[in-house]
This record gives sequence, C-alpha cells and structure tokens, in this order.
Amino acid sequence: MPAKKYTQQEFMAICGARLIWDGAIVLAGTGMPVLSAMLAQKLGAPNAKIVYEGGNIDTKNKDLPLSVSDPRLMYNAAAALDMRASLGELLQGGYIDIGFLGGAQIDRYGNINSTAIGNYKKPKVRLVGSGGANDIASLSRATFIITTHEKRKLHSCDYLTSPGHLKGGKTRAKAGLKGDGPQFIITDLCIFDFHPKSKKARIKSIHPGITKKEVQKNMSWRPIIPRHIPVTKPPTPAELTLLRSLDPKGVYLN
Repeated sequence: MPAKKYTQQEFMAICGARLIWDGAIVLAGTGMPVLSAMLAQKLGAPNAKIVYEGGNIDTKNKDLPLSVSDPRLMYNAAAALDMRASLGELLQGGYIDIGFLGGAQIDRYGNINSTAIGNYKKPKVRLVGSGGANDIASLSRATFIITTHEKRKLHSCDYLTSPGHLKGGKTRAKAGLKGDGPQFIITDLCIFDFHPKSKKARIKSIHPGITKKEVQKNMSWRPIIPRHIPVTKPPTPAELTLLRSLDPKGVYLN
C-alpha cells in the first residue's frame, strides 16, 4: 500500500523511532526525541522504556508531554521520582541505553551547542543552555541526535555544550567519557551515522526525492559521502497513522 502524503518533519520523527530497539531504555529530551520514542513503543520496540529528565519512568501518559517535567507524565508511571533518579541513579549508574537529544548546532563529530550563538561573552543569541543534555551526552551508552537539516544547525559549534566524539578518533574515550557517543544524526533530508575510526559523520541514507547535492548544500561542514548511498525507506500508512495519533494537535508536528 502506498504511503499517505507526509511532511519531512513527520518522516524525521519516524526515522528516529525506527532506530530505537526493543527493550532499550531511552532518556528522551522534549520535542521530537519524545515523539520518536513514544512512536517506537507502538512500532518495533513495545518493550522500550522512556525515562524523562524530571524523574518519571516508563510512563503511560495518553497525551504528548509539553516538557520533561509535565505532571501528566505521572499517570500510571512505573515510578514518579526526581532528577536525582533520572540523571543520578539511572544515568550515572549506566542504565540508559539511548540519550535522545536535539540542539542548535551539531558538528561533524556529533558535538552539540545549545548555549550561545557567536562569542560566548557577547553572543548573537543566548540559548537555553544544557539542562541535562551534557549529562545525557556524556553518560548514555549511545546518543541519537535529531534536527532539521539547515546550514545554521549542521554547523561547527560556537560553544560545546554536550560532548559527542569531541575531536574524533579516540578523543572521547581519552577524555574519560562513558558510552559509545553519538550513533546517528537524524534530519529531515537524511540520516548520518559515524565512521568507526575517524568518528566523522557519514551519510547513511538519503530520504526519497532528496539528492546528495541538496544534503551538502544545506549544511556547513562536509560529511563522509560513500559512493553508494541507499534511499531511506518511505513511511508506511501505519507509521503515519500512529504518529499523528500521538500529536493530533500538532504540538511538535506543526
């Protein structure tokens, strides 16, 4: 059955959901990461557990949360705790499989800036800062990053808020950071993974109707471009129906 019409934003959320494996414990940030994680539970990962930074664990909320501390997340949660539990016992204890984040700037090594654009002392824009993102990027077993595909976002970091593979190679491990670091950058044009040795971002697949030229034109750094790049599988009608049921008011899928 052919897929329904869809937006690239919807496709991005679906791609994120597909990458979450069954049984994974996911610490998801507000917005698209939460949407992808909730969708994954309805698709191929029914046993995945979502941990929210505010401390609610494995929730059964009916509505999409508006923040990581939304009171609705307490509904039928396995545990309603606090940040000492989410960022302390669970994250620092090594129990988080996937830290799912966004960011204002993401560089070729998966480092994230969510602090300031321009000079830190006199920034063009002052952003929200780390919140728990630095902890999540530093201590999760794997990090997934989701962002729209724009030059200003796929850009060298003016400030390093949350560490990815740092300067590439073994620099993350040498810095004493846990986990394997970023595994994927999911955008509305393509999916990147990371070269196993250099740790530079590499195009894994390109979405239907998008060209390599479009991918490169809309970013500020050059990724590794394999000779043969598969096309990302289009969203199915079932995936789109489930996704839209999670966000019927268009809170994140605007």
